Amino acid sequence: MPHDYLDQLAEFVASLRAEDLPPETIAAARDVVLDTIGAMIAGSRLDENTNFAGLAAELSGPGRATIIGHSHQVQPVWATMVNATAGVALEMDEGNRVGGGHPSIHVTPGALAVAEDLDCTGADTLAAIIAGYEVTSRIGTATQVKPEVHSHGTWGTIGTAAAAARLMGFDPAQTRLAMNLAMSMSPANTWTPCLEGATVRNLYPGRSGFQGIMAAHLSQCGFTSVSDGPADLYRSLLGDGFEPDAVVDGLGDLDNLRIGQNYFKFHACCLYNHPALDAVQNILSETPFTAGDVKGILVTAPTIAQIMDDPAPANMLAAKFSIPYAVAAAVCYGKTDVSAFLPERVRDGDIRRLAQRVELKADAEMNLRRYDYPAARAAVQLSDGRRLESSVVSQRGDATNPASREQFMGKFRSLAGPTLGDEGVECVIGAVGRMEKLENIEGLTTLLQSGQQEDAQ
Repeated sequence: MPHDYLDQLAEFVASLRAEDLPPETIAAARDVVLDTIGAMIAGSRLDENTNFAGLAAELSGPGRATIIGHSHQVQPVWATMVNATAGVALEMDEGNRVGGGHPSIHVTPGALAVAEDLDCTGADTLAAIIAGYEVTSRIGTATQVKPEVHSHGTWGTIGTAAAAARLMGFDPAQTRLAMNLAMSMSPANTWTPCLEGATVRNLYPGRSGFQGIMAAHLSQCGFTSVSDGPADLYRSLLGDGFEPDAVVDGLGDLDNLRIGQNYFKFHACCLYNHPALDAVQNILSETPFTAGDVKGILVTAPTIAQIMDDPAPANMLAAKFSIPYAVAAAVCYGKTDVSAFLPERVRDGDIRRLAQRVELKADAEMNLRRYDYPAARAAVQLSDGRRLESSVVSQRGDATNPASREQFMGKFRSLAGPTLGDEGVECVIGAVGRMEKLENIEGLTTLLQSGQQEDAQ
């Protein structure tokens, strides 16, 4: 009897070894881990995430998994939930246009926590992250999500389960069971919390990671799953279609794994802002202008992005999902990093006034999974009659339009520095840079505890 797509996925996960991977894939995975750690450390400083870390320590009891940016060590499910939640709070975590979503923040926190608990090597941890990332992205590729559904969290549950199964030494049959259980435990989310700026939205990957690890353990408890979890979820409840063949198309090509086809964020906001922001910045670099010169700005973006049209977002998170605000901040403030979305900036009168002059228009052909058509266009109408235009196919930071190494490392240092200090930052960079050689993942994770930045062995 031929294996179905879930069997093929499970066999891929169970058999993947870091030593079998090309050096370029290992290097790409290390960069993804470093970027994700930076996002988690920076997000850990927000008040609600500091409080959440304390709550997790209280509810969990003793454990071996690190809550990043803090001194607590707890059970893996709790560390995963807190760390993944912190990692999306500032909208700086990486993603993948090929499959949609943000695979690493749905896989890396859980993999690090389980690996730390089980005394795994750096190589095994890296292999688990790569495997979980591949699963998450491929399930995303095969899915047509309903327009009102925010897929954040839903694809990640199966990815965390896959990573946990790999670290726990599951064979393909039990790996398949864990992944199927995870899909039936996936959170269901809408876009509303993002648009209103309700920070419950940040829990999406935290809940996903928690459930993914639980699925792996529940498979050991004797729980049974439906025969095809992804199809059950995405053909009716959360999606309008699911194509199993798309999941396994090209699976096993170790030279073209999804973790090497990702993007890194250099704007601290939702990806749907990024091509538009790049287009506006292109115009500014060629023909500088000020907010006072602008009669209006027309942004053409994918249909789904039209929900991000609020020119007066109520708070920091809502601003990250507002194209008019982000574009206006880029013009008025000259930056689109974390500082551009802080509460005091969101209240800035000049930015708010210009945001009122930013109009959104849909182009049904635009889709961030495409690289053969623009992802956004921007047209700036100046008061003197000039019209300045730019379009962007691939935003800065995407694998097809990479940022410089200096920019990439600068991003990590800016995110992690306030918590770890300069010396701690360099220790973490060094540890991640030799992750596949670490005899124990604690050689990295101990550096991520607040006040514990010593050189890794």
